[in-house]
Amino acid sequence: MIILNVLLLVLGMFFMIKGADFFVEGSSNIAKLLKIPSLIIGLTLVSIGTSAPELSVSIQSSLALNTDLSFGNVIGSNIFNVLIVIGASALFTTLVVSKEVEKIDIPILLGVYALLLVFAFVVSPLQIELWEGIVIFSLFIIYTVYLIIRAKLNPSQEEEKDDEKKKPWWLNLILVVVGLAGIIVGGDFVVDNASEIATTLGMSKMLVGLTIVAIGTSLPELVTSMVAAKKGENDIAIGNAIGSSLFNIVLILGTASMICPVGLELVQLVDVIVMIVSVLLVFLFAFKSYKIKKWQGILFIAIYIVYFVYIIVRNYM
Repeated sequence: MIILNVLLLVLGMFFMIKGADFFVEGSSNIAKLLKIPSLIIGLTLVSIGTSAPELSVSIQSSLALNTDLSFGNVIGSNIFNVLIVIGASALFTTLVVSKEVEKIDIPILLGVYALLLVFAFVVSPLQIELWEGIVIFSLFIIYTVYLIIRAKLNPSQEEEKDDEKKKPWWLNLILVVVGLAGIIVGGDFVVDNASEIATTLGMSKMLVGLTIVAIGTSLPELVTSMVAAKKGENDIAIGNAIGSSLFNIVLILGTASMICPVGLELVQLVDVIVMIVSVLLVFLFAFKSYKIKKWQGILFIAIYIVYFVYIIVRNYM
């Protein structure tokens, strides 16, 4: 049985890799055809698309009253998004962080994190209530509208010099749809089979949410950003990681807590702090240079490994 799970796990990864390749290409081309900045595409379409597995897992978990998995999935995914997704992408090329992301989107993400910290550990300790979920979800609507307005006020100045290489809009749309389908189906394969393997090994639901499920649902972000980095689409690589982290809170956790109050444990305060610190590191590293270099990417990956070992040890103590 485990052998079958492993085979399906590999198949899921293949779907996600090819899907991400198609998705990045189609999204990038659509951005240029509509004269929408690639950054906005990365922050919205790509981010929401690659967050689909997290949304599915969190909604199903809330409906099943398994909120430990839901909260752990979101927090674990966000930590993975920054430390591994950005870290691994930086290994391929020096990532250029746009001034918009540094001065607008990262501070907004940190503000959302601060609100989550207050809601989860101060206002209603160790629980996110229905009304708090409504407040968090409303931020998703506000931020999405803001991004659309921002795109209209700052149309893309990018020009495609080689018109012969332009694909028609309908072909790019097919690439996006097929790519997204591959990402979602592949993500489901990875999560389902990785969770099955983890359960067989006797891991707690919180640990499964923070590790196997979080990593599995974040693989689309990882693959998408790495492919984007290799293709020189830095805005998509960075925008995807930051945008996905933001949508994981405002859209996914907001939706999950409106379905059922999300409970958590005090020990998860450490996880939330790690999540906040990881984004602060991106902000500080890019403060003047607006770049994430290879050595910083290696540092991010090293921090994640230490954190991963910590939560494994914590589970069995």
